[in-house]
Parts: sequence; structure tokens; C-alpha cells
Amino acid sequence: MWLFNSSIGKKLIMSISGAFLVLFLLFHATMNAVAIFSAEGYNAICEFLGANWYALVGTMVIAFFVLLHFVYAFILTIQNRKARGNNAYAISEKPKNVEWASQNMLVLGLIVICGILLHLSQFWAHMQFAEIAGTEGGNVAGVADGAAWIRFYFSQPWIAACYVVWLVALWFHLSHGVWSAMQTLGWSNKIWFERWRCISTVVTTIIIAAFIAVVLAFAFHLVPCECTKACCVAACIN
Repeated sequence: MWLFNSSIGKKLIMSISGAFLVLFLLFHATMNAVAIFSAEGYNAICEFLGANWYALVGTMVIAFFVLLHFVYAFILTIQNRKARGNNAYAISEKPKNVEWASQNMLVLGLIVICGILLHLSQFWAHMQFAEIAGTEGGNVAGVADGAAWIRFYFSQPWIAACYVVWLVALWFHLSHGVWSAMQTLGWSNKIWFERWRCISTVVTTIIIAAFIAVVLAFAFHLVPCECTKACCVAACIN
């Protein structure tokens, strides 16, 4: 089937899966931003999602698209390297009109993957997965107390720094990826070429700015602590 065998088909799969993930990130960023203004509101969202069937289905769908996107990214990268053959390292200067991000999408993608794994181990594992496994509670906060987990982790400078690096890499990856996806989907005429470049930059900046705002707000203790549980008072004090 051409969708899976041809280069255009693989790029189309990457574009569709990437577009879906951008929408998820927009939702996730909006959800996280609530934690800056209200821990109670953020925890209400976490409790609403939790390990309910619709949240589990959504998690599996997201995991599928993430896996699909990165698998095809590696396949296309390998194919492109093979196609260049002996000329793969012949170009020492950056081609005109080629963005830095477009030449380093694999490296950016690897940083993004590492960031995802870190994020899953620190939040998803202690929240939705803990509820599924029946081990909620942990040593910091209850499964629905996502605000306490945010404060606990982002109050540690090295973790906050890692998230900032990850999010900057994600900005480069998305700003080029969204624009490239629109080209693959056919919206690449003269009128929309620069429009989509602008739109992708604006949308990506909004998403990443929201994520970084949460990290920095808690890293610099700009958010008043609403937690009254003994298990997370230490994070509030620190």
C-alpha cells in the first residue's frame, strides 16, 4: 500500500500523527497552566481524567500516535541518509533557505523522546499509572494531587533546567514540523507558504510558553502553596 511503502505516504502519516499530537500538546499546556492559578482547579482536572475509561482510551491513542510518529521519523531519516549515499557528509555549508531545525530534526527528536520518558516517570507513573496499579499515594502526594507533584519536581533546579532544555528543543521541533506538515498536506502554495510558517511559529510559541511558564513559576516559587498535606509541605517550604 502506497501509504506505508512510498516516501510521500510515510510523510503523510507523520504529518497527520504530528498534527494530532500538536492538538494534544495544546490541550496539555492549557491544562497545566491552570496549576499556576489554582491547585484545586488543576487537581479537579486530574481527578476527572485519572484512570477513567475515556482517559485510558485517550492515553492509548496518544501513545499510538507518538510511537507511529517517531517510528516513521526514524525510517524516513534512514532512507534519506541512504539516498544521499557517499554525499551524505559532502555538504559543509548550510543550504540557502533551509532552517537549522530541518537539518537537526533527528537530534531534536531524540531530546524530545528523552524529555517524554522523564515526564512519564515523574508524573504519569505517579498519577494515572499509580491509580491503575493501585499504588496511589506514593511518598509526596495522592494520585489526584497533581499540583503537589508539579511543585515537588519543579522546585528542584536540575529538574526544572532539564524541562526547559526539553521544551526549547520541542519548540524547534514543532515550529518546523507544523509548517512542514502543512506542506505535505498540500497547503504550500505561494499565498499560504509564509502564512503557515507564521502560524506554526505562533502556535508553537503559545504551547511552549505555557509549559515553560508552569516550570518557572514553580521553580521560582511564584505560586502560593495551597497544599495542607504533611506529605507535600516540604516541597512548599523548599
